[in-house]
Amino acid sequence: MSDGTTETTGSGHTGTTDSGRTGMTGLERTALYKSLGNPLRRRILDYLGRHGEANSTVLARELGESSGTTSYHLRKLAEQRLIEEIPEKSGGRERWWRLLPFSHTTPDPATMTREEFEAARHLALLKIDVDTQLFRRAHEEYRGPDGWAHVQRHGTWLTKDELLAFLREYRALLDRYGHPRETAPEGARPVNMRFYAVAEPVGEWGSEPTGP
Repeated sequence: MSDGTTETTGSGHTGTTDSGRTGMTGLERTALYKSLGNPLRRRILDYLGRHGEANSTVLARELGESSGTTSYHLRKLAEQRLIEEIPEKSGGRERWWRLLPFSHTTPDPATMTREEFEAARHLALLKIDVDTQLFRRAHEEYRGPDGWAHVQRHGTWLTKDELLAFLREYRALLDRYGHPRETAPEGARPVNMRFYAVAEPVGEWGSEPTGP
């Protein structure tokens, strides 16, 4: 499982690991998964993704929480390098925050501790709920091949090396065509994109082995 924050979600928060997170320990990953699985922190990240910046007072008003609560969660998100303070806007007790670029690849579950696995599993279930809602929206809002909403399904035969190469090129395409919020051209909108690949089980298919 891989994850990268998008411009509309904090989870969201694809295929690569952010250079600043290489070599994370199991304890660090567990804390990260728990943080991303916290409902209020997800809402804070989502708000920052949509609006670019906010302080604890703004978030308290918009999310229906106390400023003390939002301030606490902002500090925790900053400790995990999911957000950063905006120095030029902050002064005294008024601290403004923005998202940091984020991408993370979940390791092999077989290498996780039980606590890390359960934290990752809880986060994955939350993301499945979000992705299911997006899938329904894509169908409901489809307005033809030239519209904003699209759903495509494909199947083919690939070796594992070819699949991994495809994933790298998929990510490169996103980097090539996508824009950061701050530099997006006129007419650009936040777009949620999801990709998954699942190989058929090992067995016989048309008298040919499907392979591992």
